[in-house]
Amino acid sequence: MSVIGQPLARIDGRLKVTGGAKFTAEFPIPGLVHAFVVQSTISCGRITAIDSADAERTAGVLAVLTPNNAPKLPSPQQRLSLLQDDKIHYNAQPVAVVVAASLEQAQYAASLIRIQYQSEPPHLDFKAGFPRSYPGSHVGEPGDLSFGDVEAGLREAAIHVDRVYTTPIQHHCPMEPHATIAQWDGDRLTVHDSSQYVYARKGSLAEIFRIPEGNVRVIALFVGGGFGCKGEIWSHVVLAAMAARQVNRPVKLVLDRQQMFGPVGARPMTHQHVTLGATREGKLTAIRHEVHSNTSFLEDYLESAAFPSRSMYACANVSTISRLVQLNLGTPTYMRAPGVATGTYALEVAMDELAYELQLDPLQLRLLNYADLDPQTKHPFTEKHLRECYQQGADKFGWSRRNHQPRSMRDGSLLIGWGMATETYPANRQPASALVRVKPDGRVLVASATHEIGNGTYTVLAQVAADALGFSPDLIDVEIGDTVLPESPISAGSMTVASVTPAVQAAAMEVRRKWTPEAKLPIEAVVKVSPDRNLKKSFAPHSFGAVFAEVSVNEPIGMVRVRRVVAVYDVGRLINERTAKSQFISGIVWGISLALHEDTHVDSRNGRIVNANLAEYHIPVNMDIGAIDVSAVDIPDMKLDPLGARGIGEIGITGTGAAIANAIFHATGKRIRELPITPDKLLP
Repeated sequence: MSVIGQPLARIDGRLKVTGGAKFTAEFPIPGLVHAFVVQSTISCGRITAIDSADAERTAGVLAVLTPNNAPKLPSPQQRLSLLQDDKIHYNAQPVAVVVAASLEQAQYAASLIRIQYQSEPPHLDFKAGFPRSYPGSHVGEPGDLSFGDVEAGLREAAIHVDRVYTTPIQHHCPMEPHATIAQWDGDRLTVHDSSQYVYARKGSLAEIFRIPEGNVRVIALFVGGGFGCKGEIWSHVVLAAMAARQVNRPVKLVLDRQQMFGPVGARPMTHQHVTLGATREGKLTAIRHEVHSNTSFLEDYLESAAFPSRSMYACANVSTISRLVQLNLGTPTYMRAPGVATGTYALEVAMDELAYELQLDPLQLRLLNYADLDPQTKHPFTEKHLRECYQQGADKFGWSRRNHQPRSMRDGSLLIGWGMATETYPANRQPASALVRVKPDGRVLVASATHEIGNGTYTVLAQVAADALGFSPDLIDVEIGDTVLPESPISAGSMTVASVTPAVQAAAMEVRRKWTPEAKLPIEAVVKVSPDRNLKKSFAPHSFGAVFAEVSVNEPIGMVRVRRVVAVYDVGRLINERTAKSQFISGIVWGISLALHEDTHVDSRNGRIVNANLAEYHIPVNMDIGAIDVSAVDIPDMKLDPLGARGIGEIGITGTGAAIANAIFHATGKRIRELPITPDKLLP
């Protein structure tokens, strides 16, 4: 019987719960010393003087790197802060690095450095920056895209919804902070790094230090959460390598919790103006979605929040507009379901508002506007079974018992609200390579330079190899997270399974082909598999889902509790039912956090993040989460990849925030369009 789809326990689970799994900061490298980053206290201007004499005289200090003495890099990247000049672009920008025998010595010496600045008026007012905003793009896709005639569609409409929805800056907050260990052997560099993309890290370091790529090795065996912030290379990685070369010792640089806010990316804030037009029967005639989001003065990053409106519903007239506003903050970056999490929130709340304008059930409105073809490309979807998701989710949740009127459902003194939304995420694939080797002892090695970021990669690769070879999964050994292994893409964009498992399957099948009665062990195959370049010319690959939420609201104090969430997904074939459900659940928890908790507060005077810790930056804990029921229709998408599996790490966030916001309106009759929905916004 096939092991594909079976709920196998994670093969790395025992290592993690017993402390055997080595994360980046835990490698015991002989001669290791410690680095600590000093950060700016202004957000715009320049350094006029640095006094590091006291720090340099402190016991244990080996070096203090500043813009005055840091080695000039052959190819510094403009987006990084690498002590190459005196300019300050954001608060918490790295301005010095102290290297010492112990972390405590480095931290103490850093506190002795005196820096003088010439401050300039910073750009920190988001809305004031709208007039100077400009277009952007996201991973090669234009931020502005329209089809049909939106103005004509709005004139045709009998009912209009014209609203603004806002989301704040949010930070990733992985439990494992960013960490790097760098060591040089001549002109060869080895880096342990908490990374979602070791091969890109290898290429960037080779370029910055102008050494051959073959001289760089990057290792990330386990990542304790990344959620996007560990995809790009950040300044501390290069600074660790600079410091290691300077002191000729291995250097460990671990950001503390406060340093995780500012210099390593965040989800940018959004201001989303959504306009919908519909007939009196509920058919959409027009969608306009205009988004402003912040970026930095170092690099453009576009939050693609308008993009979901291009493919969610059958509408002939759609306009999506994206504008960037430069602020003196650190560069934003991808954060789990980038753009889609915030964009589906706005669109799906607007659809709920339209349903109330039309006096239609919100689910009925979505079924009326069901898209059988991708509205943007007019291509069929590779597979789409969203109707089944709607039906199964509604049945499980008991949606038919919902009273449409706000404030109509109670549990004692508590107001009860039911809301729903559609979920979606693009189905992505990139080229990936894998090695499969049957060893003389009968065990099988599966190797690929992909990553374990908490999603179960070790386990699903073992399952795919075991299935292809006809072996027990217990006989499979998996090695990942090292650039000496076959190249694989970034573990992001919900594409690891769809990218890497076909390569593992193909390599395993090649081993089977070579395995004759006369063959001698070991037998191995290395295979690179690339997605069909013409796929998107004929099909639209997307995943979909339906999410239903129940909240209770204690009206006198404005307290919201999410009592239960039911969600059903169309994500192709499940490789591992257990890890898949964990991914769905974690996505829903993130959606709850998006709706009710997360909000980065920036001091408007100096750009400092004032809640840069886990005490004041609110993320959900166990008591914040009610019952979560997740399932999938589990229909393979064989047009996308040979195993029929799509990625699932991000879809659970999309739509969940809107479903909760819609449930709160149903409970209270108050429509809150500014996330997070905190008690003060619901007080009578």
